[in-house]
Amino acid sequence: MKEYKFEDLLKSEMRDDRFRKEYEQLEGEFYLAEEVIKLRQEQNLSQSDLAKIVGTSQPAIARLESGKYQNVSMSFLRKVGKALNVIPEVHFRKAE
Repeated sequence: MKEYKFEDLLKSEMRDDRFRKEYEQLEGEFYLAEEVIKLRQEQNLSQSDLAKIVGTSQPAIARLESGKYQNVSMSFLRKVGKALNVIPEVHFRKAE
């Protein structure tokens, strides 16, 4: 299976006005996905590698990295963080 760099794929997709508008509306949700992808790639881990370390499935990691992961738990984020040698933080910011 060919693996793509997130930045390259995003750059390509952002050329589409409709995609860019939707992405900008959901940017906060994608921020976490971008961080996980970047950290995983920095450690030369595939989604399957990370899933094995976390004790979950590759599709679960793919959902997290998609930015559309519904009801992600802090427990799961802590496991992913531990596997990537980081600590998850949750913040609130004012709505625009």
